[in-house]
Amino acid sequence: MNRLKIFAVGAAAALVLAGCGDDAKSDGNSDGALNGAGKTLNVLMGANTIYPQQQKQWFTDISNAFKAQTGAEVKFETFASANDELTKIQTSVVSGQGPDIYALGTTFTPTAYSTGAFLELQDADWQKVGGKDQFLPATFGISGPDAQHQVGIPFASRPFVMAYNTELLKAAGIDKPADSWDGLREQAKKLTTGGNYGMAVAYADGFDPWKFIWAMSVQAGNPLVAGKKASLDDPVTLKAYQTYLGWLASDKVVDPAAVGWKNAQAIAEFGAGKAAFLPMVSASSKVTLDKSQVAGKYAYAVMPVIPPGQSSKPSNGVPATSILSGDNLVVAKYSKNKDLALAFIKLITSAEQQKSYYKTFGDLPTNATAAKELQSDPALAAIVDSAGRSAGTPFNGGWSKVQLALLNVVVQSVPDLKAGKVDEGKLKSLVAAAQKDAQAAVDEAK
Repeated sequence: MNRLKIFAVGAAAALVLAGCGDDAKSDGNSDGALNGAGKTLNVLMGANTIYPQQQKQWFTDISNAFKAQTGAEVKFETFASANDELTKIQTSVVSGQGPDIYALGTTFTPTAYSTGAFLELQDADWQKVGGKDQFLPATFGISGPDAQHQVGIPFASRPFVMAYNTELLKAAGIDKPADSWDGLREQAKKLTTGGNYGMAVAYADGFDPWKFIWAMSVQAGNPLVAGKKASLDDPVTLKAYQTYLGWLASDKVVDPAAVGWKNAQAIAEFGAGKAAFLPMVSASSKVTLDKSQVAGKYAYAVMPVIPPGQSSKPSNGVPATSILSGDNLVVAKYSKNKDLALAFIKLITSAEQQKSYYKTFGDLPTNATAAKELQSDPALAAIVDSAGRSAGTPFNGGWSKVQLALLNVVVQSVPDLKAGKVDEGKLKSLVAAAQKDAQAAVDEAK
């Protein structure tokens, strides 16, 4: 059975398994103290491909801290792509065993919620993680369908922005990045000269390509999913693909090698001073760029909000600068270590740990106290601005598959991109196939 088709079966099984889970089990002693001696807490997180060694060290450090606090061991497992992320949810939900805690990208939270297999947080649960009011209110935007039904505990905030090389723009007589995608393309053309390119774009990344298509689509008035209807075959979405793929194929403003780049390689290219713009990056890039050749020579700006082919925002468009992006922590109902899981979440969302995590990885804190201390940093002004102008992806149980369908169009376009072209007929066919898959996902969603 196709991997993307089994989730409906998994969701149904989850509803049964949820009732079998030992989520009422206490991890405490009779005196109320939490005792995890002899227990192991399993945690699933995305692999950090930009800072792999730092993540490995963080795993060790946070495990040691939690063991000192509770006596429990922590075992980390990682996923490397959105496909891996979905597959892990599916297999764990169907089998009723797996990680106790999942650190999911915000866009996967609706899928987790739709299974019924993850802990819907009650007041007592929020108190065990330190209280709901310790978090920035905006970070709850995709924790559940509404404030009374939430499964996601905000862990990291990653609003997307665009980095730009201030020296290259100044030399070209450009005051600031354009606020339209067409304008940005023209600036990139002007800046593609002398061995440098206008943009650094990671076409082979497993997470980022679909976000460009989403942004351009919603800015043009197409939400991609509304109610029970998917609309990936809307002309504005086709235009988004043509624009995104055209940067390399027809506009020639991206290094041809970018067809094989992951996000880390695009950041490295920009950090080497070989590209003027680096769109779709988060604050996590700052840790690398501040140690690169462009240190002191770059800045962040919000990404364009005027869609391709337009000179102003359409009346039905949403001027989103980013998806509501980051990581949510969810606890599996089948976990026999619910109290330990909530204690671990309390540790890693504390102000102290959130500040340390930001300094290591660049992800913005969701803890309000930690976030407040960073607001005075002028380098983060555009990132804070983007956080306030971000929009949530549809809270639909089928969204994770819709997201993968959007990504798959880019994946299937790579062979043509390697040849420096975009086959318009093939692209339309790929978008039509993605629409079919997306509608099926929405139809199956609970």
